[in-house]
Amino acid sequence: MEIKNNNYYRLLTPRPAVLISTRDSEGNNNAAPFSFIMPVSVEPPIISFASAPNRHTLANIRETGEFVINIVPSELIEKIWICSKSFGKNVSEIEKASLREKRSVKVAAPGVQECVAWIECELEEEKQSGDHIVVFGRVVNTSAVEGYIREGSYLDIVKCHPLLHVGGKDFTIPGQLITIVEKEEDAGK
Repeated sequence: MEIKNNNYYRLLTPRPAVLISTRDSEGNNNAAPFSFIMPVSVEPPIISFASAPNRHTLANIRETGEFVINIVPSELIEKIWICSKSFGKNVSEIEKASLREKRSVKVAAPGVQECVAWIECELEEEKQSGDHIVVFGRVVNTSAVEGYIREGSYLDIVKCHPLLHVGGKDFTIPGQLITIVEKEEDAGK
């Protein structure tokens, strides 16, 4: 079956659905869902996401140089959808969705209290790429709700059911964790 080239990203599903929260230079807070997101570097720790050029999120990051990536549990699906709506620049999607702000440790932008993990970032750089702007953020603080982490730093997907985006209004959650168990003779090959 032939797929149109500009629909390639639909084959890369599901993708993590996150809320990116920001604060503008006047102190107004914003939160919007994104699924075009990717770790870029471990050392230094850098994460990126792609934004349409006209998003309030991008404007706020350009003003303040900060943002928070909030890891969303599946029970927030209705609230994340509210955050996707187009409200005025001075309207907080966090408040509109009946969510609560969480004070961040290293950046002024708030996290979203109801989420299960938070990645605080400072703007490293941005790059125009086709019809999107790719934002690169240096991770300056990472935290998670106690009990949702396994093996020291992995998100326990079975326990917290992070929301994954398929496309449009379609989402899914992880239903099962599959761990590869290598035979001793196969290890290191």
